[in-house]
Amino acid sequence: MSATTLREKVGELFMLGFSGTAVTPDLVDLVKTYHPGGFILFARNLQSPEQAVALTNALQAHAGHTPFLIAIDQEGGRVSRLPAGFTIFPACAVVGRCGSTKLAYEVAAVTAAELRAVGINMNMAPVLDINTNADNPVIGDRAFSAKAGDVAELGLATIAGLQDNRVVACGKHFPGHGETSVDSHLELPVVSATLERLHEVELRPFRHAIANGVATIMTAHVSYPSLDPQFPATLSYIALTDLLRDHLRFKGVIVTDDLEMHAIVDHYGIEEAAVTAFQAGADVLLICKGRDRAVAAMEAVYRAVKDGTIAEGRLDASLRRLAHLKERFLLPYAPLDPRRAAHIVGCQAHQAVLAALQHTTERASKATV
Repeated sequence: MSATTLREKVGELFMLGFSGTAVTPDLVDLVKTYHPGGFILFARNLQSPEQAVALTNALQAHAGHTPFLIAIDQEGGRVSRLPAGFTIFPACAVVGRCGSTKLAYEVAAVTAAELRAVGINMNMAPVLDINTNADNPVIGDRAFSAKAGDVAELGLATIAGLQDNRVVACGKHFPGHGETSVDSHLELPVVSATLERLHEVELRPFRHAIANGVATIMTAHVSYPSLDPQFPATLSYIALTDLLRDHLRFKGVIVTDDLEMHAIVDHYGIEEAAVTAFQAGADVLLICKGRDRAVAAMEAVYRAVKDGTIAEGRLDASLRRLAHLKERFLLPYAPLDPRRAAHIVGCQAHQAVLAALQHTTERASKATV
């Protein structure tokens, strides 16, 4: 059963972060009032596998017509949100040095199995950025490689490992964050690459992922003046609709990066950013921390639909994509048993995959000496 009221429809577009390790009365009130479609978890929310199961079960107990998307950034390496007890893999660059799509798939499959075991159904991975700028302060070893072909192949193996195990994969950060020289968490990066370069290099892993069924793609808070002289990609109709939807023919769900990052909030209010990102073509508006900002953004999109700034047909198109995503990965839903999770998370077979990756990395390092 899908959302029916306008509040429910607008809420479905939002994925929110929150503080604490349990569902509070304040969070329940937010859900009842605004009906967000999903949540994103961070290290601040997670203490142990058992607690993670209790948290996701409690969240889903308050879901409305369909289960929540419950996401996490579990790339490996320095972008790992899971607590002790889980199988934590090294950064994507380590997988990249191995050069094995089989290992990349197995790493993702293990991650997916452990995420599903504790009720997390979406991973904001893989990074499809290419580490072309050695001085990039935010990508670096989060990328598989400095070569577009390697990123495309290993990224696809990761997507398959996640999605074959019923975890939503999210390729990021479209149309590319690898050439930036500043961190979009702190300021707005500007990349002077030509459109020809963009198509030949940055877009290659995304094109490969789209052709092979990646379910979601995350936008980059990066300005490409050659593509759109006015807006960064997250707010750009040219980037998200003309390029990603129409030219690259992406049929899945477009997710913004966190709209609270300084690349956005230092230049746009959260209300303007939410409305503009949705008008540009985003389906999911991500706000990772601030309750007041989340409420302001949800109210702004609600008003924009009511006054016709956002057409209901445009809203319904996003809702159809989200309904299809949830049907594919989240249904049927049943609460999880923490005892079953205990047998999966950090199990011997999963530790063996970690050991195999480490062994292959050591061999690869010796071979290049």
